[in-house]
Amino acid sequence: MGDRRLSRELALQALFSFDVNKLDPAAGLIQFCAQREDELTDMVKPFFLGLVEGVVADMGEIDGLLNKYSKNWKLSRMPVVDRNIMRIATFELLKRKDIPPSVTINEAVEIGKKFGTRDSGAFINGVLDRIRLQEGFE
Repeated sequence: MGDRRLSRELALQALFSFDVNKLDPAAGLIQFCAQREDELTDMVKPFFLGLVEGVVADMGEIDGLLNKYSKNWKLSRMPVVDRNIMRIATFELLKRKDIPPSVTINEAVEIGKKFGTRDSGAFINGVLDRIRLQEGFE
């Protein structure tokens, strides 16, 4: 597995933990990093931190886009895994212009297939593709 994929998977796990346990992200991040220090190598940690801190900082904007483009699904009703995968990917679409949107969406779909339900990949792909098309991320 590549370093960026591992960073994304760890970011998902951290954000999932904050979401489910209603943790303060700053305190939760310190705790998560201490528990996963072996995986958070010098090649993984910077991208991981950028994702987690970026999603937390831009959560309002990200969640607004997810609500707008997820047909018939309120954010609060989405599976927690899918919601946090899409938060990471939406952050990448918004702020990481160095990552092609197709790569971001593909990574999100693959992580959704690994950690989510059998329908996660298609659901994640549909929502993110609507965001990409409607918001003009090419």
